Amino acid sequence: MNKKYKQVFEYQNLRYSDTGVFRKSHFDAIVKFNELHKNKYFTIIHNGVKFSNYVGVIQVGGLTIEILPKVDKNYNDKDSDKALWQNVLLNMLKVCNLINVESFSKAKLKIKQYNSILDVYFDTYLNEIEKLIRKGLIKKYRKTQSNQNTLKGKLLHSQNIQKNLVHKERFYCEHQVYDTNHLLHQIIYKALLILKNFVNKSLSDKLNRLLYEFQDIEHINIHKSHFDKITISRKNNDYQTAIDIAKIIILNYSPSLNVGHENLLTLLFDMNALWEEYIYRILQKNKTEDMSISFQNKNSQKFWENKTIRPDIVLKNKGVNFIIDTKWKIVENNNPSDDDLKQMLVYNLHWKSDKALLLYPKVNQEDSEFGKFHYKHSKCKLGFVDIIDGGNIRDGKDIAKEIFEKFN
Repeated sequence: MNKKYKQVFEYQNLRYSDTGVFRKSHFDAIVKFNELHKNKYFTIIHNGVKFSNYVGVIQVGGLTIEILPKVDKNYNDKDSDKALWQNVLLNMLKVCNLINVESFSKAKLKIKQYNSILDVYFDTYLNEIEKLIRKGLIKKYRKTQSNQNTLKGKLLHSQNIQKNLVHKERFYCEHQVYDTNHLLHQIIYKALLILKNFVNKSLSDKLNRLLYEFQDIEHINIHKSHFDKITISRKNNDYQTAIDIAKIIILNYSPSLNVGHENLLTLLFDMNALWEEYIYRILQKNKTEDMSISFQNKNSQKFWENKTIRPDIVLKNKGVNFIIDTKWKIVENNNPSDDDLKQMLVYNLHWKSDKALLLYPKVNQEDSEFGKFHYKHSKCKLGFVDIIDGGNIRDGKDIAKEIFEKFN
């Protein structure tokens, strides 16, 4: 394993030392980053950090820290355990369309060794740009201003007087050029420049070759507003994946943060949100013709003044509504909290559902029976589902079938 590569699980502690891979300079940069994001990603502890429900990757000052999901409390340093949960996370990201790799599959994932999840994004990004170059980078018309030996386009009188007072033979003009120096390529180029700080040796040669292809592209500072100006159409549809990944790289990059000289790149996901979307997508993919499934973004409804409620998933089967609320946490017993029960009762009443399911990842628990609310024949139960089986990632079709059966 790379001496500058560290894997941990969510909710674990990581302390810095003078002799370990996690140093004080890394800690300082992470603290500054966390402060800029209102301390939502980590808890600062004595000489270290305690990770929370955010998983993914932090790359800082040559050190890669990969934070993996875990549904039990038995943390260990076995490479096999970490490899399994890295595969689980990658699979969930793929199912949720948060990683776009055409050739990505469980079989290939086991064969191809990536150091971290970021390397998957980096490799995919470079491959996408190689494809664009093979097809030919698209050109666009753009306006530019420059001195010309002949009158070309529109003469800018005031600038011409300022710049060509001595050289009367020149003309300062605004004119159009047709080339590859436009926003699409400026975004791609910016992300390539950022990767110079982060790619491993196996990708550095490929990166340098691609940077050479973009040497005539203007280097500008890219912000979120630049991505809002991009319109993907039939003519530039081939750029979609490259621009999506460039956006991830650029908007998650923090140059030095004024703490030492440690550049920082993060790719972090809220496991609660990821679990919700993962369950929704495998149910949506494997539903029957009689079913319709809607996700929380489409379920939001007003229930008091301007306040809204929205269950994670509403499943409709043959005209009957069922509620699913996902929870990425370990439940020690089959007694849900009072707050969760009140929440599920409200969902049942508002969506006219008789049954609600609190769905957790399974460790060793068994489903509860449907418990009855003393109101309108409404019921709720706790359900648990395995996402791994015998050291392998469980097929989404089997998971979906098991969840559907929980309402019987």
